[in-house]
Amino acid sequence: MVLVCFLLDLRSLSPPLLKDLKQSLLQLANFYAISSNWRNKSDSLRDRIGLCYVIKNRISSSDELKVAYGPRGDFSLRDFHHAVNSLPSDSFSPEINDSGSLSCHDMKLASVLSDKVLYSWGGKDFIRKVIVLSSTLPDNIDSALKETLMEAADKCVSIEFILLEQRSNHLGDIRECINRFSRCVSDLDNCSFHSYLPEVKVFHGLVKQWLQDLRDDAEEPLQARFIFNSNLAGSLKQISCNLSASVNHIIDGFNPCKTCRCHGVPLGIAGKSRIERPSCQVTCHQLGEFDVNEHSVKVGETTILFMPSFQGCVKLQQASSPVDFYIIERTNLGSLSEGVIFGNPHFVTPSASPEIEAASDEMDQLELNAQLFKGLCSALHSLDQGLVCSSNCNVETMREAIFNCYYILQPSDNGPMLLRRIAGSEEVFPFSDVNRFIDHLVPKEIETSIQSTLFKLDSRDYNPFLYDRGFHQKLNLLVKESLQFGSVPLKSNEATSELDSTNTDSTKVITPSTSSADVVDVDEEMSQADQKAGQDKATATIAEEWEQLVVNEVPVIYSPTCKTKPKCDQSVLILSPPDSSRQLDINTTRILERLEVPRQLKSKAVSPSITSSVNLAMKKPLIPFQASQNQAADQGLTSSQLIRPSFQRLKRKHR
Repeated sequence: MVLVCFLLDLRSLSPPLLKDLKQSLLQLANFYAISSNWRNKSDSLRDRIGLCYVIKNRISSSDELKVAYGPRGDFSLRDFHHAVNSLPSDSFSPEINDSGSLSCHDMKLASVLSDKVLYSWGGKDFIRKVIVLSSTLPDNIDSALKETLMEAADKCVSIEFILLEQRSNHLGDIRECINRFSRCVSDLDNCSFHSYLPEVKVFHGLVKQWLQDLRDDAEEPLQARFIFNSNLAGSLKQISCNLSASVNHIIDGFNPCKTCRCHGVPLGIAGKSRIERPSCQVTCHQLGEFDVNEHSVKVGETTILFMPSFQGCVKLQQASSPVDFYIIERTNLGSLSEGVIFGNPHFVTPSASPEIEAASDEMDQLELNAQLFKGLCSALHSLDQGLVCSSNCNVETMREAIFNCYYILQPSDNGPMLLRRIAGSEEVFPFSDVNRFIDHLVPKEIETSIQSTLFKLDSRDYNPFLYDRGFHQKLNLLVKESLQFGSVPLKSNEATSELDSTNTDSTKVITPSTSSADVVDVDEEMSQADQKAGQDKATATIAEEWEQLVVNEVPVIYSPTCKTKPKCDQSVLILSPPDSSRQLDINTTRILERLEVPRQLKSKAVSPSITSSVNLAMKKPLIPFQASQNQAADQGLTSSQLIRPSFQRLKRKHR
């Protein structure tokens, strides 16, 4: 992680320049507050911004270092704004030297690079950087300043000097001073120097550069390689590059929330009581009415601001149709950078609006709307221009946005137009290290080799149907391997209920005509394979129930296959005829043989309808009834009273 400390020389910054610089620091803090969508996410946003300034004491005429904001724990957007807005605006006290430019005094770098200031902030895992902002430069780097910079290099502290040139400095010898200071700083690896004119675009670029310094992934950019089929130069077939984001996504609005007054975090819900009451997420204690701050607003994912009232903030709602896009201006498509376009593109075609549908001459209105669309598309295409639009709807999320969203409407020759999202000023990232590549000269032999490699590649218009990502092939292979694995084993308490539904479904599948015999055979085989695993566990469950009833003499028991529980004062067990296709294990068979109705009571206990359909010559054990849905609907559930078996004990002969 990078910890950035800003050192401002208020003695040399004029009030207009200081005002612009304040706005830049506030923008940096705002961007950092919504930075939860970066690569390293955490529950809290660590404080990694420091702010110091140097002023001249009007009483003692000595230079003093002040710490306006020191990073301690979690970042506080409110405290940082208060520190920036509290910077003294009357400390501008320039001194003109003999050459006509502003003279520079001690920057108090040694005081900043000390255990009391910079080294006391953060931990050992921080990489520290000091950014010095001033409108003056020292005439030369003396031995004391050079020793301070070298000690900072030993502690891996980088220092960046930024000179904000005054517009009147062209009258003085500022160029010579800049060149002399730049030569002195270039000898130190941990130091860098940049000079800028104080313009709005310059400050926007500086804010984005500082924001990239604070990004967790900025120190390790994503590396990539572009590999060719043939050699580019010699035996080299690849070009190594760094990938960096061109757009900084920001939030669409602020969400109101309720916080606890004890810790200032969003409320949780106490789950111990039946009545949901707010609770503190830190202590998990329930909160009363006066322990809750009703007026809070959530900025991003981790930043909370406490407000006296925030009735104007509403939760972002789902966007309703139709979505309105307001035309702002035309723009040349040749000047539009692809780096500012992001998000999914959307095709735009003419349609019927509610006003057209309500009109009496509906067909004429539809025709007119289509003609207007085609005319606009043709006119923009002939001009090679697009239309810049604004909307309060984020088409990516289809939700309303508090801030404007900008889009570009691009025409086509004879077809639909294309709507694409473009970045605003807050979302654009500056191109990094562009100047480093401008001065590179490419030898003639390398240009010839690259052109030869490019000509070996096929050249054709892009057709997306020729570039298959392989989604269906991979998913089909996974499903095929899953079918070879077999069905998922059933849980013990769901085995028999799943078996009932499977039998019912398989019966329905077999009913179609003979024209779909192949499909029926495949479904029947899969159904039988799925039933086999369930029947084994169902048999074990039935045996366990009967064993508990006979051996343990449990008075009331119900099978998980039954749809309802019997009442507590009943000892009724639902029975069913045996299934000849099911093979019972030895324990179940023995138990059922012991439970068989005695022969002398068979004629009384069994109804005539059942005895007529049962072959008395074959012994069929009784098993718990598993009624299918069709049988239950037609015949209803049949039940019989369980007959407790009586076992005659052998009497001992008394001698």
